[in-house]
Amino acid sequence: MESKREDRIQRLLLALKKTDKIHLKEASLLLDVSEMTIRRDLNSAPAPVILLGGYIVMDPKNSPATHYFVSEQKMRQIEEKRRLASRAASLIQNNDTVFFDCGTTMPYVIEKIAEDCVFTAICYSLNTFLALQEKPHCEVILCGGAFKSSNSIFTPIGRSSELDFIRPSKAFISAAGVSIEHGVTCFNFDELLMKHQAIERSAQSILVADSSKFDQVRPAAIAPLARFNVVVSDAEPPQAYIDFCDQSDIPLLV
Repeated sequence: MESKREDRIQRLLLALKKTDKIHLKEASLLLDVSEMTIRRDLNSAPAPVILLGGYIVMDPKNSPATHYFVSEQKMRQIEEKRRLASRAASLIQNNDTVFFDCGTTMPYVIEKIAEDCVFTAICYSLNTFLALQEKPHCEVILCGGAFKSSNSIFTPIGRSSELDFIRPSKAFISAAGVSIEHGVTCFNFDELLMKHQAIERSAQSILVADSSKFDQVRPAAIAPLARFNVVVSDAEPPQAYIDFCDQSDIPLLV
């Protein structure tokens, strides 16, 4: 029995050399075993791969990242992301058309959307797309293009994208840094086109950022903090941000 478990883990390790993550359902098909069997394999004893948020990824202790990767970021602020997810998901109503940004927070938000909620989702990242597939009453629109494996997104290769023809009622935007002076920022410049377009075209822009992101500045500029209609976090940020949101009439939901 143990040799079979080790064989399955070795096959997962081999598959993860080609990608930074494998959805649990994909792993089940790959190994021809149930999802419960894979869960038992990973929980019964320490392994070089772990299950996180429905995805199998390398344990970062065994493969430290030298720069930003989606799989590495999944290991950070997990509890904070879970806490803010329910609050963010509660903003989605029936028949909404919602843009979901890339990043590791969005799958937690999507997971908390009510199962009976009927909505249309627009996304441009693979992990967000896979999470939306789990929602039975969600119509998903994936914006395509060239695939960037480090942050798991598709970037347009022409002058237009699917978002050109859509007016989302809400846009959930993720960030790696939030600053009153320098605005909302992220690591990767190739995310900016879709983030900017979503903010511009949506009726309501919602910043979703855990409390570790405040007072941080990253190289790629998304928008001034005042450009957002709502801010959602897991805990109250420093007092300066509370005052800023109050003065700018921006609801701060924690």
